[in-house]
Amino acid sequence: MTPRNVTGFSEFLLLGFSEEPELQPLIFGLFLSMYLITVFGNLLIILAIGSGSRLHMPMYFFLSNLSFVDICFTSITIPKMLLNIRTKSQVITYEGCITQVYFLMLFAGLDDLLLTVMAYDRFVAICHPLHYTVIMNPQLCGVLVLVSWVISVLHSLLQTLMVLRLSFCGQLEIPQHFCELNQILQLACSDTFLNDIVIYIAAVLLAGGPLTGIFYSYTKIVSSIRGISSAQGKYKAFSTCASHLSVVSLYYCTSLGVYLSSAATHSSHSSAMASVMYTVVTPMLNPFIYSLRNRDIKRALKAFFRMAAIKHHLP
Repeated sequence: MTPRNVTGFSEFLLLGFSEEPELQPLIFGLFLSMYLITVFGNLLIILAIGSGSRLHMPMYFFLSNLSFVDICFTSITIPKMLLNIRTKSQVITYEGCITQVYFLMLFAGLDDLLLTVMAYDRFVAICHPLHYTVIMNPQLCGVLVLVSWVISVLHSLLQTLMVLRLSFCGQLEIPQHFCELNQILQLACSDTFLNDIVIYIAAVLLAGGPLTGIFYSYTKIVSSIRGISSAQGKYKAFSTCASHLSVVSLYYCTSLGVYLSSAATHSSHSSAMASVMYTVVTPMLNPFIYSLRNRDIKRALKAFFRMAAIKHHLP
């Protein structure tokens, strides 16, 4: 078959999870619920941090950015999936698919880099507590977030431009509820060797690098905690890292699950379920992890709801 550029017919098919008509209302309700929980949960974290003067600290500044990225990350895929279920269509345009790839790469990279920045923040707070306010000043925090954005934008732009050079032919069916980079490359009729090289280099630099930084930070943190004499002091130091460590573990475990499911099995169902854990479940759980394990967040949320109730009852 002669390769044809996808722009000639300009659409992909998102197969999703099930084509059974009786399951579509259940899938729609489930993903709508998870999406609303994700948006409102992360939005509450942002509002609580913004309204709580005690939370105007570097750690919570980074957390509010992470919550914003999680809202955007989920919003790239779920609304389109819900629309397709309601309209009983599996179609996504070529432009829409490329847009999904760009923003998914952007926000996934931001998640990774922000978690690394937060690990560095915890490293400074525990290993250099006397110099924390000097080192983690507002200027440095702003630069760290800005650099994370710039790196993620450039990386996602590079990956997207590499996809634009490809030609496609045959059935353009993606066994996911969104356009995923590796799945698109498998549909290409033109040579993807250069794309694969770029993906592997980016994986080493933008996944291996941050993971190494996180591991190094926690190695130093554990060493510092072991040097604390009192059990109460050790618990207090570790508790400041527990939420972040839980989110890091969840993020990397689900990311690894997506990679292994696509590399070790040809089952589209297994790959789709792994992708759900990565793109939907992880952003949904992050606000629960931080709110349930962090007393300052709990107090800020209670104060926020108290103020909202007072304003509601005022004439």
